[in-house]
Amino acid sequence: MPSKKVIRILHVVGAMNRGGIETWLMHVLRQTDRDRFQMDFLVHTPRRAVYDDEIESLGSRILRCLHPQRPVRYARALKRILREHGPYDVVHGHQHHYSGWVLRAANTAGIPVRIAHSHNDTSTVDSQALFFRRSYLALMEHWISRYATHGLAASMQAASSLFGPDWRSDPRWRILYYGIDLAPFRQHADRKTIRAELNIPADAFVVGHVGRFQKQKNHAFLVNVAKETARRFPNVRLLLIGDGPLRPAVERQVAELGMADRVVFAGLRPDVPRLMLGAMDAFLLPSFHEGLGLVLVEAQAAGLPCILTDSLPEEVDLVRPLVRRLSLSESPSTWADAVSQMASDQSRIARAEALAVVARSPFNICVGVETLETFYDQTISPRAAA
Repeated sequence: MPSKKVIRILHVVGAMNRGGIETWLMHVLRQTDRDRFQMDFLVHTPRRAVYDDEIESLGSRILRCLHPQRPVRYARALKRILREHGPYDVVHGHQHHYSGWVLRAANTAGIPVRIAHSHNDTSTVDSQALFFRRSYLALMEHWISRYATHGLAASMQAASSLFGPDWRSDPRWRILYYGIDLAPFRQHADRKTIRAELNIPADAFVVGHVGRFQKQKNHAFLVNVAKETARRFPNVRLLLIGDGPLRPAVERQVAELGMADRVVFAGLRPDVPRLMLGAMDAFLLPSFHEGLGLVLVEAQAAGLPCILTDSLPEEVDLVRPLVRRLSLSESPSTWADAVSQMASDQSRIARAEALAVVARSPFNICVGVETLETFYDQTISPRAAA
């Protein structure tokens, strides 16, 4: 029988700002049985983040452990936090390789369940690392193997990236698919109103993207695709949702290409489903790598045709008529041709049907939260019985 005690979980993240991992964790926090599962969040920043107020309003705490780049100092601070704010049953690390250091400290502090969670596939980047970085990665992988009692991954590629190509042979490692809240995708979105808010013409063809402005997301290529698409659709607009360190460089590229009147920088938004439903006609994700690409699940729930890099995890291809994969070795012109073809395809699945497919999948947040709650119960119950 599952234990009925309150299970106390400490999630370790960088900061609770809008991002794929953080948004998923917020879905979990909102949907989970908070009488059974008490979740706190340890973050690596002194600044307030976007989700902090809501987290605290739901009865969870934000605990600040600074200076992760100074590992000895960080480990001492982490053990003090665990001692003062615990006891915790679970430390759930979301920091990819850095989880090795976190879980080692958690083990020293006597935390019984220590979870390493792989949200990304960094294998290509890691293979190009120089000596000191390779040494760090090897040490963290060794500590994850030694100190993690369990490991979760967003996809099979994410599992291989952190737990190694033979991860299936270790019973500690398993796949846990993300879930999205489907309620916003069932709401009516007034296309004319939403586009007016963004200064987008009502009759424009809008290619959308959601993601942090960083190298992984490949915004420079995306802008070049939009430039080529404009040759085929004079009224095309590129809608970019997100923020990050490379945004100024992308803004300069847009200006240099004479695309300033065709690219909308929407910044961080709390209403991504609404914008997908009311503003976008197609969705592009030319990322170099993704752990899963949860935003693609959202785009399919919105009924958008999606064009993505062919190396991204295949688990995300839920609504097959909406998905097309292309190699990044193909030219921006080829990607633009694909956008044109999908735009003119009248045989696509209806939006309601696409949403129903996602609702039946493991990517429904109700399914995901139930799976995660069962996982926590199963990891704690044997220890509680002992």
